[in-house]
Formats: sequence, C-alpha cells, structure tokens
Amino acid sequence: MDFLTPEFFSGLAAIILLDLVLAGDNAIVIALAARNLPRELQKKAVFWGTFGAVALRIVLTFAVIWLLKLPGLMLIGGALLVPIAWKLLKHDEHDPAITPAAGFWAAIRTIVIADALMGLDNVLAIAGAAKGHMGLVVLGLAISVPLVVWGSTLILKLIERFPVVIYIGAAAVAWTAARMIAHDPLVASWFEANPWAPWTLDAILVIGICAGGWWRARLAQRGKALSHLSGQ
Repeated sequence: MDFLTPEFFSGLAAIILLDLVLAGDNAIVIALAARNLPRELQKKAVFWGTFGAVALRIVLTFAVIWLLKLPGLMLIGGALLVPIAWKLLKHDEHDPAITPAAGFWAAIRTIVIADALMGLDNVLAIAGAAKGHMGLVVLGLAISVPLVVWGSTLILKLIERFPVVIYIGAAAVAWTAARMIAHDPLVASWFEANPWAPWTLDAILVIGICAGGWWRARLAQRGKALSHLSGQ
C-alpha cells in the first residue's frame, strides 16, 4: 500500500472511523480520571496521559501487525472482532469501577493503563484495517486519538443524536473482520479461487451484525414499554 493512493486514504478513513466509534469508553475513562484534579492540571493530565496512551497503543498495534503475519492468527483475529462489533451495538456497558484519580501522576497512570486494557479491540481492528502499513497506523492513531480525547463530549452527543453512527462503526468492524478472515494464509487460496466468497462473507457479517443489533434494540425497547405499562 503506497501513500497518496485511494487504497491508502480508504484505509486511513477506516482507521479513524474505527477508533472514533470504539473509543467511547476510553474517552469516559479519561474524563473520570482527571475530573478531581485542579482545573489548571486537568488539561495537562489529559494531554500527557493521552500522549502515553497513544505511544503505548502504537507499540501494541505494531506487535499485533507482526503477529497477524503468522498463519492462522489473522483468522483468529477476524473471529475475535465479530463479538466486538456485536458488543458495540449495546449502549450500556461502561465500566462503573473507574474512579477519579487523586493526583496528577495517578491520573496519567490511570489513563495510560485503562486505555491499554480497554483499547485492545481498537488495536486489533486498526491492525486489521492497516494491512501491515506501519505509516498508516501511526497517522491514523495520531489523528483519531486526539479527536477522541478533545472531542469526546461532541462524539458521544453525536452518537446519541444519530444512532446510525454506531451502526456504521459496527459495520466497519464487521467488514474488517471479514477482510482479515479472507486474507489469512490458511484460507486465502480458497477465497481467491472463489471470487464470490469474500463478498458473501462481507455481506453475512455486516448485515448479520447490524440487523441483529437493530432487532435486539427493538426487542429491548418493546420490553421496556411493556414493563412500563404493566407497572402503571
């Protein structure tokens, strides 16, 4: 993949979209970790905590890209992304155990560690979308992570106002999973010999995840409405 090509820019757009949609919980962690600090230290803690988190995530992503070159691991990675895409369509899974940090360095430590632990799905998705292009990983993370940190409130409001954003993100994760599975060395020759197979896998995962998530949301809304009526 060369720079300044349609494939490069489509990969960059995919990485930014994946990180924006997947990093909602990380933005909440950053806000919680720094909220008890004096106002003049909050911005510094968020900046340096995010700097450390970005550096660690780049290292982890490079490690995952190297591992995904081993036969079978891209197939496993794609399979692991499928439940991540499904989980993305559930809106009530923020971790209540994250508590505000007491000091500046404690806040930075909380941000870096929590981002590393909660960002494994981001790392896996970005490594799959980058297709081994290291420059694409660095550029995508350099753009998307600051957007998440400094625009987290806007992003969360946008998602609440336009739920379709979540579905677009889930579709992007499902599509990345399908691409990873189809390009694994163990099965790539079969997919190449059957040109219809990659597109079929794309459709099954993307439509299945999005339609299943939409149906689950409808059932949940119906259940809430019935419980509300029965409680009256």
